[in-house]
Amino acid sequence: MADGRSTTRPFFYVERNGKDPADGAAFRSPDRAEVVVSNPTVEILPADAVRRRAITSHGMTAESVQTASHARIEYSFCAPVHLLVIYEDGARRDGKTFVEGLPQATLRSFAHKFTFVPAGHRYHEWHELCRPSHLVYFYFDPAVLKIQPNTQVTDATLTPRLYFGDEWLWNTTLKLEELLEHPTSGNQLYFEALGAVILHELFHLDCHSPSGHFQIHGGLAPWQQRIAANYIEEHLAERIELAALASLVRRSPFHFCRAFKVSFGMPPLRYRAKRRIEYSKLLLTDPGMSVTDIGLTVGFSTSSSFVTAFRRATGLTPTEYKRSLG
Repeated sequence: MADGRSTTRPFFYVERNGKDPADGAAFRSPDRAEVVVSNPTVEILPADAVRRRAITSHGMTAESVQTASHARIEYSFCAPVHLLVIYEDGARRDGKTFVEGLPQATLRSFAHKFTFVPAGHRYHEWHELCRPSHLVYFYFDPAVLKIQPNTQVTDATLTPRLYFGDEWLWNTTLKLEELLEHPTSGNQLYFEALGAVILHELFHLDCHSPSGHFQIHGGLAPWQQRIAANYIEEHLAERIELAALASLVRRSPFHFCRAFKVSFGMPPLRYRAKRRIEYSKLLLTDPGMSVTDIGLTVGFSTSSSFVTAFRRATGLTPTEYKRSLG
């Protein structure tokens, strides 16, 4: 997107580790070639507090941002492209979120929420996190991706939205997150199809849905989501009894499992397994920790069981993943 606008380009992937994502900066691709990415992206300070990876194709960019820092981190963006913030996980001790046109929010637990920033609107938030977080930025250029025919929505009428939820949109973004973890050149059409679905849902939100309609029904209440997610995060290295987890939020194990899946997109034990792998990825950025130490830290009894689980989740061994970080 030179000067905030995209031109049709090949599908490619870039990874940024502690780099300032200024427009036009060069980042390392998987084959170590340098590619110029002129897309406007969210500015994150301090830049070295996060690990970023992105895929881009034909007016769309998806970027994964992971952090384990508990220090204050700031995020800022204003560009002639739309931005969807996908909070895969996150809870903060303190912080504020601002989107131009809306009151600022101080929500503490924002896992499995979305924020939509229309083109030209200012977005700024800062966090002091309680635990490692993972979010995805989905950027799309209105100059390239035209509004669908037969809708009454234009780019100018898309409204900002802060911390909303939608089950169908969430299930689509889970697929987008998986693609970010395993990008290949053959996935270009799949990425563009996922992007089209996300755009359709956002346009449908403005076309047909009153404010508050896009909520996840049948799931856990926000306080229950916060308690369950915090407990899992604090006990990643321990065995967690489903009955004990359900009792914390005053649900039977059966109803808890069903509501948890609606809210988080997966059953609780699978969510715990996913969080263990996500946390281990962050620990792998620390050159002072061995693979064995990391496996023990996230709750695996042996190095081999950790390697097997990590390879099953990512397609790489922990050592290969660590080497890919450069």
